[in-house]
Amino acid sequence: MDKLDLYRQLIQESLLERAKLRSPTDPIQSQTIFDREGDHYQLVNLGWRDSSTRIYGCALHVDIINGKIWVQHDGTEDAIAEQLAAKGVSKQDIVLAYHAPYVRQYTEFAVG
Repeated sequence: MDKLDLYRQLIQESLLERAKLRSPTDPIQSQTIFDREGDHYQLVNLGWRDSSTRIYGCALHVDIINGKIWVQHDGTEDAIAEQLAAKGVSKQDIVLAYHAPYVRQYTEFAVG
């Protein structure tokens, strides 16, 4: 399997695993959105809390750009970058895009 296909598979598996963490009786749902052609992957939470408060928001957004995994947003407790690294993705192939470019040099991940 080529590197990009592996990255696509690992990202999708990670998002599906996270979506399944939510209880089926929870009024908030977690949905995965996969744009395989554009290499954009998201986990979105949506639903109603107390029948009066609308919940909608992107919990995770990951792209593949120029052969690297760009974590655009991670609003979860367990960082997807660390999970992907634990699954064998080189930290030099993961960009924490939610950090300003000048800050990325101080992380153990790629700068861009």
